[in-house]
Amino acid sequence: MTLASSAGTAPAAAPAGEASPRAGSSHPAGHTAPVRRIGGLLRSGVVQAVLVVVGLVWLTPTVGLLVSSLRPGAQQDSSGWWKAFTRPSTLTFSNYTHLLDNGDITHAFWNTVLISVPATAAVVVIAALAGYAFAWLDFPGSQAVFLVVVGMLVVPVQIGLLPVARLFGAVGIFGSIYGVILFHVAYGLPFAVYLLRNYFAEIPREMMEAARMDGGTEWTIFTRLILPVSRPALASLTIFQFLWVWNDLLVSLIFADSKSQPLTVALQSQMRQFGANIDVLAPGAFLSLIVPLIVFFAFQRHFVEGVMAGSVK
Repeated sequence: MTLASSAGTAPAAAPAGEASPRAGSSHPAGHTAPVRRIGGLLRSGVVQAVLVVVGLVWLTPTVGLLVSSLRPGAQQDSSGWWKAFTRPSTLTFSNYTHLLDNGDITHAFWNTVLISVPATAAVVVIAALAGYAFAWLDFPGSQAVFLVVVGMLVVPVQIGLLPVARLFGAVGIFGSIYGVILFHVAYGLPFAVYLLRNYFAEIPREMMEAARMDGGTEWTIFTRLILPVSRPALASLTIFQFLWVWNDLLVSLIFADSKSQPLTVALQSQMRQFGANIDVLAPGAFLSLIVPLIVFFAFQRHFVEGVMAGSVK
């Protein structure tokens, strides 16, 4: 009776051709359940409605700036920008025509391009080379040098303004575009090297060894293996560096003169006569805003790929 009762209560064995559900699962059920609950919560209508409201709140200043840039200057003082929705026929592109006729603003815009593009490209290229060296090349003092680079992350920009200004004055580049570019490159490299070195170090060693066994040189491995695999990290760094340089005001106020000042400095100088030239400030500010958005959306696909790859690792 005891054997029969125990045999009756024993769990049935799984068929030979079928695997156990737990054995075939790559993740325990206890780990996937919270993820599924969070996914179900995000798909609920209430959460989506809240996210839409938050998005609209964040977009309100941008929409207000766009509408203000299209309103005639006479209406800026008499009513708020939201009044334009009651009379959309009053919106005009004449403000942008006046902006293009303003030589100071257009010159400052091209100065911003001449500063932001080289400063971003130089940081990405130098940091990629340095990050690969710190991650996969053995040379004397590599760890010590990398610790120095990491230590430079905690140095505030304000500390280096006066010494670097004196150095640039001694070599004759203070007040020029070259001085602004060099400052942005110097202070952007520590974070860039740290970011790319850590990303490169996560690449499987077996992949690197296979490339070397196939006869690939370090330059071939870097250009044909590391760079294509690291597109998400490179896209993220490009976005961060470009936004920082494009929106910079402090460094440009100190290191740029009237001939090399970027758009942020030009708009700041226009603020002194805010009541008289709002028709120039509004389109100029929106122009300064729209270019970083274009850069972000241009690299968004690679940026999202990197985020999603880390989430499903």
